[in-house]
Amino acid sequence: MVVVAILAAGRGTRMKSNLPKVLHPLGGRSLVYRVLDSVEALSPSRRIVIVGYQGQEVTTAMQTIPDLEFVEQTVQLGTGHAIQQLLPHLEGYTGDLLVLNGDVPLLRTETLKNLLQIHQAHENAATILTAQLANPKGYGRVFCNSENIVQQMVEDKDCTAAQKQNHRVNAGIYCFRWQDLAKVLPHLSADNAQKEYYLPDAVDMVSPVMAVDVEDYQEILGINDRLQLANAYDILQSRVKEKWMMAGVTLIDPNSITIDETVELHPDVIIEPQTHLRGNTVIKTGCRIGPGSLIENSQLAENVTVQYSVVIDSIVHANTRVGPYSHLRGHAEVGANCRIGNFVELKNTQLGDRTNVSHLSYLGDATVGTRVNIGAGTITANYDGVKKHRTKIGDRTATGSNTVLVAPVTLGNDVYVAAGSTITEDVPDESLAIARQRQVVKLGWKRKG
Repeated sequence: MVVVAILAAGRGTRMKSNLPKVLHPLGGRSLVYRVLDSVEALSPSRRIVIVGYQGQEVTTAMQTIPDLEFVEQTVQLGTGHAIQQLLPHLEGYTGDLLVLNGDVPLLRTETLKNLLQIHQAHENAATILTAQLANPKGYGRVFCNSENIVQQMVEDKDCTAAQKQNHRVNAGIYCFRWQDLAKVLPHLSADNAQKEYYLPDAVDMVSPVMAVDVEDYQEILGINDRLQLANAYDILQSRVKEKWMMAGVTLIDPNSITIDETVELHPDVIIEPQTHLRGNTVIKTGCRIGPGSLIENSQLAENVTVQYSVVIDSIVHANTRVGPYSHLRGHAEVGANCRIGNFVELKNTQLGDRTNVSHLSYLGDATVGTRVNIGAGTITANYDGVKKHRTKIGDRTATGSNTVLVAPVTLGNDVYVAAGSTITEDVPDESLAIARQRQVVKLGWKRKG
């Protein structure tokens, strides 16, 4: 049995932001959400977030996460003081406590599983995550015997020249046997320069304590400023892109591509340079995305092509071509074997199969049938200044260039609309609609002066 406590009370002044540090986004998710996600597979009996600075904002941002508990650290007096706040909430608890930091978002679930497994298998009072750093300057050193039992922990500034040659550092991730920790927490001292209570002091007060080295030191990197946030994003992107390339996805110029962890890609997808995939996006086999495209919270079926375009909150069915310079948004849905061409915008619009909108058009709040051809410059005038209205276009209908459809309006099946028309009334099936003034030519007319 394990309870997870996440330290999220700090101010994060080096971020120079009004947003609490743990809420800063990293690859589409906040730092603290990423920490929570890393422990989900551990099936903890309780998850507790210790909040402090702008605690209400942190709590509000995470209120939709089920069964998440919050404990307030009203005054931030160090990590040991933060864990002291758990004493009344874990009274009578006899399991383990895993302590994580809300600003250390790169930890893998496998690392935490290994830490917990070793802790429980050896019946340790405490087990700490450590790392072997090539340059350990600034980190507290951890000294162990041959069986990785911790003998001593020394802060960097207090290390002798010989001790500084030790490259094993404290990662600040702890697993405690709660009953042992609860006994010593009230005895922590703030007799130090910062006048704070430190959790590593509690480690010194329990026994045995074992160290577990993380395989990839990058997992323990914390976020204290925007530079470190950017570096963490690079690490995250390297992981994600390696995963998809090994799964059969081609990334042309990976350094110019970004992919959120929440994105799902199928084999034989090709991602061109300067393309960005965001949110809950699914891209199926045979798609070619980019160059220069943004796909966010959208589903693309097999063999879709998107070039220099933006697709947000939309669905595109198989064998459809989008772009260049198209914009799909607001729950647009495009059928199979369609063509969405240059400078076309679809908003909250559904297109049937084999329908083409090839050039310079805006279809907003429209339902369009199958095998429809939308002429260049066709516009649905969907907004009357107060409300949005829908346009309905039947199967096999065609609009001429520079057509305006003033919603609400319905065009039936097999309708033809003459170029330059402004349609304000419904058009029945198998009709030709002409809504423009007859051309007038005045012979011999010349402007005077």
